[in-house]
Amino acid sequence: MRSVVFDIGETLTSDTRYWGDWARWLGVPTHTMSALVGAVLAHGRDNADAIRIARPDVDVAAEWRAREAAGQGDHLEESDLYSDVRPALARLRAAGLWVGIAGNQNSGVSELLRALDLSADAIATSGEWGVSKPSPAFFERVTTWAPGEPHEIVYVGDHPANDVTPARAAGLRAAHLRRGPIGLTTSASDADWTVTSLTELAELLVGP
Repeated sequence: MRSVVFDIGETLTSDTRYWGDWARWLGVPTHTMSALVGAVLAHGRDNADAIRIARPDVDVAAEWRAREAAGQGDHLEESDLYSDVRPALARLRAAGLWVGIAGNQNSGVSELLRALDLSADAIATSGEWGVSKPSPAFFERVTTWAPGEPHEIVYVGDHPANDVTPARAAGLRAAHLRRGPIGLTTSASDADWTVTSLTELAELLVGP
């Protein structure tokens, strides 16, 4: 392996605070919002549909602009990172692997991630690239962005349909992380590895 590229949501960062913030903004119990997010994801729907179900009268884009105007737009905190992220990324880089971060996020999330000073060689989002997972074009972009031939690049994510299957179709290796609502409730039989933590993944790729 020459490169390891990570998905963002529920791979590096927990969505717990994000959806809690939405619940408080909309005046919806946090447990209800979490359940709605899980339900729409289980049916392969856009997670923003959880907002549309909770508040059918809400225009999601307009509501997001209202949140930004109120100083409640996108932000990332240290506590949003899963505890295994920093040590695993640092370990992979120390072993000589190129580490990238690329997921389905708006372009502003790249700067938020860079501000966290993670052990990554490059960070990109679908908003910057103009193409989103699971489009084959997203993974074609990964193969030209990360060093190495496709079979020397590992893509790591929690979502089998968005992360594992299209990565494998593009010729990449793929690791399925059993984390978050999708990662824990769906299997990925086509994954090269299935892991329960990034610590476990680092041990598999570079040894204990």
